[in-house]
Amino acid sequence: MLDQLTERLTGALKTLRGQARLSESNIQDVLREVRIALLEADVALPVVKEFVDTVRREALGQAVLSSLTPGQAFIGVVHQVLTRLMGEQNEGLNLATQPPAVILMAGLQGAGKTTTAGKLAKWLKEQQKKKVLLVSCDIYRPAAIEQLQILSQSIEVDFFPSFAHQAPEEIALAALDHARHHYHDVLIVDTAGRLAIDEAMMQEIQRLHQTIHPVETLFVVDAMQGQDAVNTARAFGEALPLTGIILTKLDGDARGGAALSVRHVTQRPIKFIGVGEKLTGLEAFHPERMASRILGMGDVLSLIEEAQRSVDKTEAEKLAKKLKKGQSFDLEDFKSQLQQMRKAGGIGAMMDKLPAQLSRGLAPGTAAPDDHALRRIEGIINAMTPLERRRPELLKASRKRRIALGSGVQVQEVNRLLAQFEQMQKMMKMLSQGGMTKMMRGMRNLMPGR
Repeated sequence: MLDQLTERLTGALKTLRGQARLSESNIQDVLREVRIALLEADVALPVVKEFVDTVRREALGQAVLSSLTPGQAFIGVVHQVLTRLMGEQNEGLNLATQPPAVILMAGLQGAGKTTTAGKLAKWLKEQQKKKVLLVSCDIYRPAAIEQLQILSQSIEVDFFPSFAHQAPEEIALAALDHARHHYHDVLIVDTAGRLAIDEAMMQEIQRLHQTIHPVETLFVVDAMQGQDAVNTARAFGEALPLTGIILTKLDGDARGGAALSVRHVTQRPIKFIGVGEKLTGLEAFHPERMASRILGMGDVLSLIEEAQRSVDKTEAEKLAKKLKKGQSFDLEDFKSQLQQMRKAGGIGAMMDKLPAQLSRGLAPGTAAPDDHALRRIEGIINAMTPLERRRPELLKASRKRRIALGSGVQVQEVNRLLAQFEQMQKMMKMLSQGGMTKMMRGMRNLMPGR
């Protein structure tokens, strides 16, 4: 996510290394590179101008502490300005109203509104312990209603049925009445989108807004749209009293400009970011943490929060007690750790939140493993007998051939898995001895395909 912008910005800031002080001359050189990096990332021109002017003004007035180099001081200024540009602090949903609190989802077709509605319902259910009802008012897109119904079933959230022959306002009012009578805390209303902004769509969503009076009107925008995202945001912001923004597809080939531009254009906070197609891929937006990620500093706080939500505490405690007793880490434990990793979004999601220097050290020249690769490793372990999982030293040539045949892979992949397992054993020993940094560096050996 935002890799291109991060690389360009960190490259530009490196030029200040070795400088004795911050001067107008060396700041000007760096800001020229920063301006190019932002424009290449599709940040809107007015935003780039304001950002660069603010950084220049604040950097020249910056007193460099004796403990800081000019480069560090300048990065501090850029971080502060980036944070302010994106909103300074996280602004959560405002659900302080008599239930049900109505959330209206708005945006163009293809931005990921329906999937985001499902992600948001799951987030509210699990993080806020809310009873949620989902309803679709999209009577135009084929299978839109069915898609939301399937999503609601997969996350075990209530769904209000609607039909293509009904008017959107009629659907919304019926869903609202149902939510009141069945004591739902939140009603999420998915709306129709178009491939481009048109008058009919805007009038329809304005009527919907006037009919159900939502407490939150969230604009869902595709981060990969670049400059178009800004124009779309402006149009929706003029038509509706937006309360917040959800940026989707930040894990794709997004240059990141929308994250820096949309809030400036709409003057509305970014409340969530969508990452990936999984229904767990919704994160609360923290401007300060995002600024750190853009500058290659990582986002360890979000990584820890995700781990706390995803890790099975009972399993973790069981493993900790086992290691404390001096018992060896076996393949059953390895499989359990892989499953926990998948729950947390996989190694790729973890690496995205690590500082750039560390994440580069984890896998030089190697793409982050995907869900399929982790599942393949689990499949190989499942082809072993319980005794083989507990005692991997038993795995000689004949047993490896049987396991390869049973899991549908080559013997080389079984050997690779065992090599990765040995590295994990070493890492667990390091972790039990407090060697966290060594353990993180060792993670590159777990990468499938190495």
